[in-house]
Amino acid sequence: MTRRRFLTAAAYGASLASRLAGSQRLPIRKGILLGMLPKDLSYEERFRLAKEVGFEQMECPTIKDPAEAEAIREASLKTGVPIHSVMNSDHWKFPLSSPDPSVVEQSLECMRISLQNAKLWGADAVLLVPAVVNEQIRYAEAWERSQKHIRTLLPLAEKLQVVIAVENVWNRFLLSPLEFARYVDEFNSPWLKAYFDVGNVVLFGYPQDWIRTLGRRIVKIHLKDFRFRRAPGGGRLAEFVPLREGDIDWKEVHRALAEVGYRGTATVEVEGGGREVLAEISRRVDLILEGA
Repeated sequence: MTRRRFLTAAAYGASLASRLAGSQRLPIRKGILLGMLPKDLSYEERFRLAKEVGFEQMECPTIKDPAEAEAIREASLKTGVPIHSVMNSDHWKFPLSSPDPSVVEQSLECMRISLQNAKLWGADAVLLVPAVVNEQIRYAEAWERSQKHIRTLLPLAEKLQVVIAVENVWNRFLLSPLEFARYVDEFNSPWLKAYFDVGNVVLFGYPQDWIRTLGRRIVKIHLKDFRFRRAPGGGRLAEFVPLREGDIDWKEVHRALAEVGYRGTATVEVEGGGREVLAEISRRVDLILEGA
């Protein structure tokens, strides 16, 4: 081997080693909920604080007041912290699975506002809890009604270029990854995707299994942790805990996200606080994305 070829090979090897060493960090942006930031600060101060402690994007709730929505837009623009998602606010109080047309209409109207918020802010998705199952609403009814009503929103979503992202939550609905995948697939629309919450499935499944099953259907991710512990007198108690202190196998979650090629935003959804609390949360998200 000539000296030139040796040096070229060595340089390539060093470059490859460098890339491999850095490949542990997932290409995922760090998001935070607006509601986790101190409410005594202005919107601009909240966005700036989020940026200073290491978050790259913001998820905001539905804002029905146009002036307030504009103030949030200005805060985002001034600080350079994009709003990537809107968390719809009325799906619990007014579920789309309700048999009452007036309740459904209130739910649909809030989604229309949420989609308009997303367009104003430059967000590409709106989180929606699609249905609630209870003593009065059967599972099959929740499935049929929610899909029917969501389909009426898809033309607006397409017009605004905003995805409706349905989330898995404790609503006694979409209780397995196969079911969640089927629910999304039945819409056969690029404007209906999955918003996967890592912590919400620990009661009845494994996040890494859900991620591998849902795959490319996932458009957004929420991060929180969950733990089971022994209760006094026997039995188990379940509780949400700080990131990386629960029962989630974060290294396996990291592997699953890498396998499915997820490249969106992971938004932390835990109890917020002041600068020190938020900085620690940001550090823990970094460790998760690095596969530590």
